[in-house]
Amino acid sequence: MILGFLLTAVVVVVVTHLYLWFRLVRSTTRPGRMRRRLTWVTVALGLLVVVAQVGSRSEFGHWLAWPGFMWLAVMFYLVVFLILLEIPRAIGLLVLRRTAQRGRAVAAPVPVEVAASAVPALVPGPLPVAPEPDPAPPAAGGEGMDRRLFLSRTLAGVAGVGALTTVGFGVRSALGPPVIERVPVVLPKLDPRLNGLRLAVVSDIHLGPITGVSHSERLVRMINSLEADVVAIVGDMVDGTVAELGAAARPLRSLESRYGTFFVTGNHEYYLENGPGEWIEELRELNVRPLQNERVEIAHQGAILDLAGVNDLAGGASGQGPDFDKALGGRDTSRNVVLLAHQPVQVAQASTRGVDLQLSGHTHGGQLVPFNLIVPVQQPVVAGLENVDGTQVYVTRGAGFWGPPVRVGAPPEISLLELRAPNA
Repeated sequence: MILGFLLTAVVVVVVTHLYLWFRLVRSTTRPGRMRRRLTWVTVALGLLVVVAQVGSRSEFGHWLAWPGFMWLAVMFYLVVFLILLEIPRAIGLLVLRRTAQRGRAVAAPVPVEVAASAVPALVPGPLPVAPEPDPAPPAAGGEGMDRRLFLSRTLAGVAGVGALTTVGFGVRSALGPPVIERVPVVLPKLDPRLNGLRLAVVSDIHLGPITGVSHSERLVRMINSLEADVVAIVGDMVDGTVAELGAAARPLRSLESRYGTFFVTGNHEYYLENGPGEWIEELRELNVRPLQNERVEIAHQGAILDLAGVNDLAGGASGQGPDFDKALGGRDTSRNVVLLAHQPVQVAQASTRGVDLQLSGHTHGGQLVPFNLIVPVQQPVVAGLENVDGTQVYVTRGAGFWGPPVRVGAPPEISLLELRAPNA
């Protein structure tokens, strides 16, 4: 599976850079030294993508990952803008072609035929001479080629400015403070005594070589300011080992809430060489309780809320996948239940077990437009609150980022959900 993913990634990177070379190098330069130099620059930029992946796993990952991930974002938006400009390019080339054809037709010499009867047979004098033809139209590579070159360079410039501007705003969004989303959630069967219970939800923190301890410290300050009853971390917290990122996670010990902080695994926890085991133990040391296919009781104002958590689907390959029967089986069905599950698609099983509310992440809200249009192919909810088969599903956009430190159209967020009974 991993080998297949790597091969696919290599093919995508190669094809993408070939397209960029064709549009940004071959179409904008004539054969010669400049084209050769830009070709080698394109090859080097392709290798930067590999450097980013290696850097994200190395001791000096911060310095190695930054340039590679930044180029990855610029590369993506260059492709987006260039594809959008393919139609204007085609129209422009068509106009140039027709203009050139009309120019050739006008410049073509007109044959002059002199009828024999029109020449006086007996009158001495010079015979009529046909006019000299107009100069031949410019050969290929002259003015017509210059116009095409100008068009290609103009469109390449537009794509470059568009990509750099988009990525610039995206970096500012990704590295800036998350947005606080305050969301009232009306649950039709909510015990009135649970009305007003507040849950702070954060997901996809993605602690890694680019994000440092300041990132987690800011998240803790912002979450604590919400004065929530429960804090829920719904997966993809780290992209590295405890040895690499333990210091960055340490501020989580300072999380404050009335009934505690809870965690469920995301797919990235299973991408670690030894799985999520060491992080599970580390989180317990940080006063964060993992819910591994289990549930706890939250006693609030005389009522009890079942808070359950299931492992991510990625754990299935190692026998640590989600077990809904274990997490939800045998409970008092008269109680309300909130489920923590990293991927929104897990609602397919949650809805058959009477779950009132599922809290998820995973999608990043798309992170980079137009990926938000692709996410629905795999997940039932991209971001926000929706009802799926009778179960409310709230999907947070996540507080961090994966890959490029860029977010476009999907700012990072921390969510504060307040449970409400109907007509309350």
